[in-house]
Amino acid sequence: MELRDSVALVTGGAEGIGRAIAEALTNEGCSVTITGRREDAIRSTAEELGLDWIVGDVGNEEDAARTVSSVIKKHGRLDILVNNAGYGLFKPLIDTTFEELQGVYRTNVFGPFLMAREAARQFIEQGSGEMINISSTSGLKGSAGRTAYGSSKFALRGMTECWRDELRRHNVRVMLVNPSEVMTNFAAKAGVEREPSDKKLRAEEIAKAILGALKIDSRGFIPEFSVFATNPF
Repeated sequence: MELRDSVALVTGGAEGIGRAIAEALTNEGCSVTITGRREDAIRSTAEELGLDWIVGDVGNEEDAARTVSSVIKKHGRLDILVNNAGYGLFKPLIDTTFEELQGVYRTNVFGPFLMAREAARQFIEQGSGEMINISSTSGLKGSAGRTAYGSSKFALRGMTECWRDELRRHNVRVMLVNPSEVMTNFAAKAGVEREPSDKKLRAEEIAKAILGALKIDSRGFIPEFSVFATNPF
């Protein structure tokens, strides 16, 4: 697709992978809006990068509808939705509370569902659209301590497959991206301390991979891809 002058909405765009994607799309000439729950962080990033911003919780139905409709109202269309908002929780099964599981699912599963539903209505009406769902390699293989996070990404992968089959007949491309470990604040926020490493991925590399997928002519697309560090050891 031609990215210049496209209208994009990136959830969780204040930092990390979301910020890198928003910046990369802006550099390609897109009109980008970022959204997130923390007004100070969203505003700061938006002002620094010259983006539009909306405060909202993707897991809240009213916020999701308001966010998408606000972008469409301003631009008259929506071309790209990046479902990036999400967080991790890494605990043994026996120590994970029901409330913690619900919290992860609210953001990582229900959030993408609500945003995708609202965006899909516009995509179907205009006969085109790009949906990028940011998952994780944790959604490809279960592992100890990842009951909440890993299963939420398995769920996102399943929903992506359903949306892809449903929306492609409307010329809508639905893609899933599975980053491996990326050097952002994601792990620290989940309570996991990791040493910085020059061998591991950066958010900018995920953004570049997504740009490459979007630039493929719209007659075809990459349904799903993973991004691993070459030699992180």
